[in-house]
Amino acid sequence: MKIYRKKTEEELRDFGFGTKVVSRNQRLMHPDGSSNVRKKGLNFFEKIQFYHSLTNMSWTKFNLLVVGSYILMNLFFAGLYELIGVQNLAGVTGTTPVEKFEDAFFFSAQTLTTLGYGRINPTGNLASTIASVESMVGLLGFALATGLLYGRFSRPRARLVFSQNAVVAPYQGINGWMFRFASKSHSELLDAEVTVVLTMVVSEDGKEIRKFFPLELERNKITMLSMSWTIVHPIDEKSPLKDLSFGELKSRDAEFLIFFKAFDDTFADTVHTRTSYRYDQVVYGAKFVTIIGKGNDGSPQLDFSGINDFEKADLNYDAEKLTA
Repeated sequence: MKIYRKKTEEELRDFGFGTKVVSRNQRLMHPDGSSNVRKKGLNFFEKIQFYHSLTNMSWTKFNLLVVGSYILMNLFFAGLYELIGVQNLAGVTGTTPVEKFEDAFFFSAQTLTTLGYGRINPTGNLASTIASVESMVGLLGFALATGLLYGRFSRPRARLVFSQNAVVAPYQGINGWMFRFASKSHSELLDAEVTVVLTMVVSEDGKEIRKFFPLELERNKITMLSMSWTIVHPIDEKSPLKDLSFGELKSRDAEFLIFFKAFDDTFADTVHTRTSYRYDQVVYGAKFVTIIGKGNDGSPQLDFSGINDFEKADLNYDAEKLTA
């Protein structure tokens, strides 16, 4: 009978990234929350994930893709009509090759969108067959584009703005590691919760491995995120950051992984987002400048333009050692 060894607490804390050190100076997680893992050994169709790509690409790329696909499809079918001869399209008034192609192109646009103004119409079985296929392609294509458009609009997202840097600032007689963020969404984010994990490369038995250390936070959950939220990890005796200098964070390839989740009351669904801070994004001896002020009507006002602003602050113990 095989005996299964109970896993240690550290083994249960790899957070899905594994403990093997593949390379140095590489992020585990990009600032946008995507993992820095490349996948190999998949065939062509397994590599292509249309829905994921089309729902996650930027709006600029998505709009350009839709418009470009529309133009290319019409150029393709206009070329087919040219190939069989535009004399198979009744109502073509163009006399030059360019004018005839323009007529074929705009007839294709009418067929693809099922508008059919009626000035030009196909004659003969071949032209009618091409027009029938094109109308079917148009119906399916626009149904797909509509579904993707709805999916992009209806997908709940945690629209958060994170500070570009984390700071080590004085905190209640000791120091604290901090970063801050705020929500751009007009929706209320309820039961917001944050988890911060420090990952570092350490040497054990002459072998480098990656370890993960969940950081205890001053507060990891709030009822409603309506203002900015500064996350604080007190650097006390229990903290893995205790007495760690910037140079040591660099030598250990340190990275702080941030996981956020909350309930969006507009979409009535849980939203998630992630980001990370590398060791070179941590500023020692600094504190954030407040971005909360008073509006013209006296109500609290949040100034997103200053979310990255910080100022110098004296640490509560040997700053020279920490910044070395």
